[in-house]
Parts: sequence; structure tokens; C-alpha cells
Amino acid sequence: MVAGWEWDDTLFSGTAAHYARGRLPYAPGLADALAEALRLDGRGRLIDVGCGPGTVALGLAHLFGEIVGVDPDSGMIAEAGRGAAERGVAGKSRWVRARAETLPAGLGTFTVASFAQSFHWMDRDLVAATVRGMLRPGGALLHIADLKTEPRTADGLPHPPVPYAAVDELVKRYLGPVRRAGRGVLPHGTPGGEAEVFVRAGFAGPRRLVVPGGQALERTCDDVVDGVFSMSFSAPHLFGEGRADFEADLRRSLREASPSGRFSERGPSTEVFVWWRDSPGG
Repeated sequence: MVAGWEWDDTLFSGTAAHYARGRLPYAPGLADALAEALRLDGRGRLIDVGCGPGTVALGLAHLFGEIVGVDPDSGMIAEAGRGAAERGVAGKSRWVRARAETLPAGLGTFTVASFAQSFHWMDRDLVAATVRGMLRPGGALLHIADLKTEPRTADGLPHPPVPYAAVDELVKRYLGPVRRAGRGVLPHGTPGGEAEVFVRAGFAGPRRLVVPGGQALERTCDDVVDGVFSMSFSAPHLFGEGRADFEADLRRSLREASPSGRFSERGPSTEVFVWWRDSPGG
């Protein structure tokens, strides 16, 4: 946990409905890369911890016999359930509203556990140790995130780039210069150093996979607005009575950047660290 900050249930309140349209996709080859690296064959069980609206778990559903998503936000769990029904995998999926800190919660054992840009919100040492105990011998933990170190310009694409710097400044104008997070603030952002946490918990590894992105994406003003409202630091409830004014200013700024209302950007690559429950030969 971050010193001086405590998780509360408003952290992602109201953001779930904005995810599907607002968040950039993971690299399109992610499922194939994991299938090869982990020798997944359509059997076994996946638990996605901090699953959000089921983005990763649903994308990997065909590689497992059962997927279980855990998230403390009721809106996220509802969206995940709808997504499972739309994809025809409701019968092999389960969505549990719970904090990661309450695991194992009677959910059994798993072949693979995944954390997709969620681990930093948790009591990391507690959760890592608990999840290791929920993995079957030979099981793996996946830490999945966008690759942060690559340049992603819109050069050569047909529309202007999303004016992220201007969007960030507008958010700060409404919410203040310090990053908001639920009912608290994160002056120094979320923690890093995941490797040390997993080593302390007894995991072996990691093996690093980079799944290339770079695909050309076209985004509308609505997509960008949804992206802003999908973030914890700009969740809809944080704006209170000023939400409508903020959205009007945001849309005005976007139209100034692109009168057509369309933007271009490239999809990020996806970075995965694979950690094994057991050391080789262990």
C-alpha cells in the first residue's frame, strides 16, 4: 500500500461503463503469446485479480476451461458479466465482487493468475503470498501492463494525435494538481518495484514477454472522453457538480485540436512478466 493512502470503494466508482470505449486495447497478439509461453490448451483455470470489466480474462477465455474474475467494484463485475454473455462464455466464467486482500475466498486453485494494471492498488505482499498459495504446482502469475518505454507517435497517420497534455492540464484545473485516488490523493503516484514483492512471496523468474503493438487506431471525441472518465484520477464522481462543465470544456478542447472530431494514435505494446509458483525442479 502507498504510505498515507488507504483504498476506498470510490476508487473506480462510475468508471466501468467508460472502459470498453475509452481504454486502449492490449496488443492483438497477447493471447497467442501467452498460449505459447505457458502451453495453454483450453483446460485449467485462470483467476484475474482486479479484473475490471473482464478485459484480459475474456480475451483469454478460450485458453482455459474456467475463468474467474475478482474485483471490488460492482460496476466492473456487472460489465464483466455482460461481456461474458455477449461472447458466449458465461457458462465458463465467474465474476466475484471482492477485494484481493480477502482471497482465497473459497475459490479453489488455479493454473494461472493474472494482474493487468491492477496490482499497484493492493496490499501487494499479502496478495502475492496468498495468490501463490492458490496456484497449482507449476502454475504461473502474470503481471501485465502497457509498455511504458516505447515512443508512440501519430506520424504518418491521417488525423491529429490526442492532445493528452492539454487533457491532463484540464483535469488538474478542475481537480487540483495532486493526483486524486478515491477519497484520498497520491502525491507521488502508485508504487513500483513489483519484482521485489514477487521474489519475497517466493515466486521464481521472471520471464519477460513483449507483445508488439503499433497498430493504427482511430479515436473519436467520445472515445477520448470515455478514456478520461475511465481513469481513477479522473473518475466521474470526482468532478461532483462540475462534471458537465468539465466535459463541455474537454470536448471544446478536443474540437480545437481536431475539428473533424477524429484522432489517430498507435496501440501500445504489451509487457508481461511471467512468474512461476515453483523454482525449476522445485
